[in-house]
Order: sequence, then structure tokens, then C-alpha cells
Amino acid sequence: MDEKYFEQASRLEQSQRDARLRDVQARLAGKGQADCAGCGEAIPSARRLAVPSAIRCVSCEQNFEFKKGLGL
Repeated sequence: MDEKYFEQASRLEQSQRDARLRDVQARLAGKGQADCAGCGEAIPSARRLAVPSAIRCVSCEQNFEFKKGLGL
């Protein structure tokens, strides 16, 4: 039974990694999402160039990391 859940979790994790990789490749090709997943505003191009996998603006990323650190 535990093996079944482990396999499901592994497949989900791999699927998420694959989706993230496709997103990064699209961004590098200039076709990716340019809006922040937190506030919906445009992610500055300098941030997108520096961190192609960024899905949040700096402010929203800081808030996300802070909440994550608190376990929220």
C-alpha cells in the first residue's frame, strides 16, 4: 500500500518537474508567462532574464518565501 502512494507521489513530482521545465524553455524562447503568479503584474524583464524560471515578481517572491518559512 505504501508503495502505491510512493509511486503516485513520484509520478506527480515528475509531472510537476516536467511542466516547470517546459515553462522555463518557453520563457527562454520568449514565449513564457510574463505576469506574476502572485499579483498579476508584469514580471520585470531584468528579473526574467536573471531568473528565467521566476513565476513571481521580487515582492511576491519575498512574501511567498516568508510565508513558506513560517509554514503558512
